[in-house]
Amino acid sequence: MRKRIFEIIEIAEDGDKISTAYDIIMFIAIIVSLIPLVFREDYPIFSITDKITVILFIIDYVLRFITADLKLKKGKKSYIIYPFTFWAIIDMLSIIPGLLAFNNAFKLFKLFRITRFFKIFRVFKVLRYSRSFYRIRQVIKKSKRALIAVSALAIIYILISALVIFNAEPETFGTFFDAVYWATISLTTVGYGDIYAVSTIGKIITMISAIMGIAVVALPAGVITAGYTQVLAEEKNNSENGEQPRP
Repeated sequence: MRKRIFEIIEIAEDGDKISTAYDIIMFIAIIVSLIPLVFREDYPIFSITDKITVILFIIDYVLRFITADLKLKKGKKSYIIYPFTFWAIIDMLSIIPGLLAFNNAFKLFKLFRITRFFKIFRVFKVLRYSRSFYRIRQVIKKSKRALIAVSALAIIYILISALVIFNAEPETFGTFFDAVYWATISLTTVGYGDIYAVSTIGKIITMISAIMGIAVVALPAGVITAGYTQVLAEEKNNSENGEQPRP
């Protein structure tokens, strides 16, 4: 029974209608729970939706807790480790705002408007029920070293560019942070225009930074594309062999 529950609450596999329905229900519940964040006023209907969604979130948390050993595969230690995992913390932070709908004793949360802030964490829950996001996680995991190398290259280039422009135009860039902000914007070729070089040498540095930025920004895109293609190929091979990967 616990194994079947685990299969249902995890990302739906092809052909598992119950698991797919569970994912859809939870996805809708998360979206509905986020609707109040769009409004400044608290309408009575929001109290009802809060109660319904928080009940679903609590049930989901309990089901995941009782099947923690199947997820973490660390025996009885799984039940101790699970509450401190990333997704378990997100689940708990998502449940806290809904407690106010059941008991006004939680006014402390409302006083500091923490309830609205905590509801933002429910956005992360949407990612849990997306197979596409699961694939992206696998891509990042497989391409971790390449992405770290590219990120390090980008950070180093930003710092070097910031150092150069900071000394080339001290009158324009009052602090080194302003220079780092400019370097980041130039590297990504966004160019907000709130801070920009005015001297000839500064403009030359800006052009070089923008050109280099095209190459640096394109690198992670290539790495992720290659990794995504590999993950799709592996899923296809597993499907042909009758195997289904589990997250």
